Amino acid sequence: MSSSNREKWDLLSAVCVERKPVITPALNDLEQQYKQYLQEVEFEKSLKCDHEMKHESEKRAIESLKKGGNFDEEVNLKQTAQDFVDAANEELAQFKPAEKVTEPDKNNDLKSLERKLDKHLVLVLDQKIGDKNYFMLPQGVRQDGETLRQTAERVLRENCGDDIKVQIYGNAPCGFYKYKYPKAVQNTNGAVGAKVFFYFARYVKGQLPQEKIDYKWLDRTELQKNLPSAYSNSVSQFLLNN
Repeated sequence: MSSSNREKWDLLSAVCVERKPVITPALNDLEQQYKQYLQEVEFEKSLKCDHEMKHESEKRAIESLKKGGNFDEEVNLKQTAQDFVDAANEELAQFKPAEKVTEPDKNNDLKSLERKLDKHLVLVLDQKIGDKNYFMLPQGVRQDGETLRQTAERVLRENCGDDIKVQIYGNAPCGFYKYKYPKAVQNTNGAVGAKVFFYFARYVKGQLPQEKIDYKWLDRTELQKNLPSAYSNSVSQFLLNN
């Protein structure tokens, strides 16, 4: 077949920007049982720590004084081990841990990075494909002279602004997907469809311009529901489970 008769495909780069969990997910029943088992094994094999040794030494010194014995000058009773325990417990009683369920969680604010702190979140943008809009990974058509990695970097700049910083991993794509354009689009640009090469990136810092783009930060379950089915299957092949 001559090159003139070959189908033309647009080459695109898409970037899967993922925010790692901020806090540790809650342990399931099996993990909790294993944690308890490890603590019991560690306790059985452990030696006494300095704090326990100090506490026992102080108890012996106090008992010796009660019986009229000599004071052991090596024992410092200005702050005993029990004093330290009492002070630590008092400080602990005043400590209030931060809420795991945040205000964005309560308000279902899909634009906030402060939601679902124990989950991986992936960035999707509202993009027009043909005459319909879909939420998809940031993507764009490769320009002449660009590598696919350079296209991925440009796509992020153009779609997400300069404030957000991410780390793209590797020069080679981690996934692939292709789809055909509607007939009207094929007739317009002469390409039968798009071949999309996925790059994986970690979110580092910064915010997206809310006034310019429509976007969401989604966990794995939400991602599957929002992405087109076949597209979602391709993305799920290179994403690890939570």
